[in-house]
Amino acid sequence: MKTNKEILVEKKYLVTFILVTTLFALWGFANDITNPMVAAFQTVMEISATKASMVQFAFYGGYATMAIPAALFVRKYSYKKGILLGLALYATGAFLFIPAAEFQEFSYFCISLYILTFGLAFLETTANPFILSLGDPKTATRRLNLSQAFNPMGSLCGMFVASNIVLASLESDSPSVREVGFSNLAETAKDAIRLHDLAVIRNPYVILGCIVVLMFVIIAAFVRQNPDDMAEKHEEPKISESLKRLWHNHLYREGVVTQVFYVAAQIMCWTFIIQYADNLGINKATAQMYNICAMSMFLCSRFVCTLLMKYINSRMLLMIFGIGGICTTLGTIFIVGQAGLYCLVATSAFMSLMFPTIYGVALEGVGKDSTLGAAFLVMAIVGGALMPPLQGMIIDMGTVGFLPAVNASFCLPLICFIVISIYGLRAYTKR
Repeated sequence: MKTNKEILVEKKYLVTFILVTTLFALWGFANDITNPMVAAFQTVMEISATKASMVQFAFYGGYATMAIPAALFVRKYSYKKGILLGLALYATGAFLFIPAAEFQEFSYFCISLYILTFGLAFLETTANPFILSLGDPKTATRRLNLSQAFNPMGSLCGMFVASNIVLASLESDSPSVREVGFSNLAETAKDAIRLHDLAVIRNPYVILGCIVVLMFVIIAAFVRQNPDDMAEKHEEPKISESLKRLWHNHLYREGVVTQVFYVAAQIMCWTFIIQYADNLGINKATAQMYNICAMSMFLCSRFVCTLLMKYINSRMLLMIFGIGGICTTLGTIFIVGQAGLYCLVATSAFMSLMFPTIYGVALEGVGKDSTLGAAFLVMAIVGGALMPPLQGMIIDMGTVGFLPAVNASFCLPLICFIVISIYGLRAYTKR
């Protein structure tokens, strides 16, 4: 017979758990419909890989800007109000794609994504600690891994839409245009194609905005502010005191740094898989199917990891999976050809447990400082804004030594996986 310690979610929290877990899929969709847009904008707007990667700088920069304000808002009000404000900002950013497509300005799309991720910062800052609080602290990391497993489900939907609705419909990537080269077309032809393609990019975001508005109504109606027994009734500590305690918590401090490197690795592996495939002569829509395969592996691996954590210490698993990521990334760099692309796809299986495990390990024992602590871990998503432009700069070089530049660019994710493996080892030895 199961004991209470074995129950991940108690019945009284079930509705709240399900609705909040749905949010993980919502921001997963936004993340992974956006990643392929880097390659789309690069062609349609006739810009370099470096400039196109500013999509990621804007997207993940929004997290860095709003994570701390989101945490302060939640401290003052409640989880529910934080979620509702996040959904409102999410929808606003999505609807701003309408004027961005109308004016055909790349910078406007970046601004729209920047505002959209203000909302995602609120959702992640709120939802992650909310899930951790829904039950026994001993099962908190497993519970978060379960909720996080629905994030790649949303990501898969985003990738599917990107591949089959957006990338497949881009006239700038059609076989006839690829043969001639979009930049070689007459200006009138390019203008017509650009108008069509930007509308194709816009439409999924507008539909997404409508779905987010619907979710706003459901959350407002069915989620309680903060359940009475969720340890949210205590008086919040002073911010200065929380910051001091967090700074002196080595496991937490190193966890924030490690999270920066993890998110950077994830975004680089999923964003530039299209450029990697393109270097092998594969078109964007087909290349995105490799991304879908990678995300499918990511999803399956996350459920497997949730099970494995019943038997293997999560910190040890983090180190093992970090080493696995190192091996597949080395294959991505040094194997020029289809096998290198397979290694890049396989990397996703090893990334699956990293974000929630780093998050859960870093917040262990943080206690009443968890709201502010969660904010810095969400702010660490800024890694996705900082490193992709660097990788884009390497790709723009064409070749690096004896390697194609796109292969050599994956030295950046390699560094990230080394950092993650070291953190897993240090966390395991300190447990």
